[in-house]
Amino acid sequence: MTDDFPKEGAIPINGIELHYRDWGGQGRPVVLLHGLASHSGIWDLVAPLLATQSRVVALDLRGHGGSGKPDHGYDFDTVADDVKKFWEAHGLEQPLLAGHSWGGNVALHCAVTYPGQVSGLVMVDGGFIELSSRPDWTWERASVELAPPQFGQVTLEEVTERIRNGNLAPYMSPEIERIIASNFYVTDQGFARPNLSSENHMKIVRALWDHKPSTLYPHVQCPALVLPARSPSTNNPMEKMRADMVDQAQALLPKGRVIWLEDTIHDVPLQRPRDLAAIMLDFAQELL
Repeated sequence: MTDDFPKEGAIPINGIELHYRDWGGQGRPVVLLHGLASHSGIWDLVAPLLATQSRVVALDLRGHGGSGKPDHGYDFDTVADDVKKFWEAHGLEQPLLAGHSWGGNVALHCAVTYPGQVSGLVMVDGGFIELSSRPDWTWERASVELAPPQFGQVTLEEVTERIRNGNLAPYMSPEIERIIASNFYVTDQGFARPNLSSENHMKIVRALWDHKPSTLYPHVQCPALVLPARSPSTNNPMEKMRADMVDQAQALLPKGRVIWLEDTIHDVPLQRPRDLAAIMLDFAQELL
């Protein structure tokens, strides 16, 4: 791979343009999927390491990044169809699918919907998200608690300052700042807005509410790797629920295994890119 990578492009799929970052490389094709309200650039620190041994492409899913932003098609069947047609259009046969957060659920859905066409599945702190299984939640409550923040009259510099003081503060670098700032565009009035609109964000949250990974796991035919992140104990009751979801995935995936990423925040590809790439490359080797 040379300094010319990544190469950026867009391809028409299902009536919209899907933007992607092509990291080149040779070997097992790897398609990288980002999480909710993110973009393909979250893999920028991981992808070049993968491309030393694999053919690597990162995709902006519909509504995100540089891809088209229609007001429809945010259900899992449609998004999975986008991904399948994308890898087919690029001639990527039997790809390994890796998804972060919501992207992990999308990758899982692809593996089940298109059996035999996915060689392996990597779910990075995602894939096990089953919102409706939380016993104290209704959709009405979830729709309030999971609504995206309203930015109002906030500049991109102010958003970046918040990022500098967030969970990624200990790991912050100009490159990470650039990656996260790329989640936003600036209006003519100079205010920052997320690339994913609030309306489309909530359509995805609703799809996540209806998504039942626990019913999909037994139908995954390919090897699967679940990489949940675990921060130092905070006595958060949600941690027990997350652990139960991960245990369920390990129990029900026919060819699945779990590697807990300790002392790790949700944004694994930004915090621990080298560790993540090494785990993924080892997994890809096992598929040969």
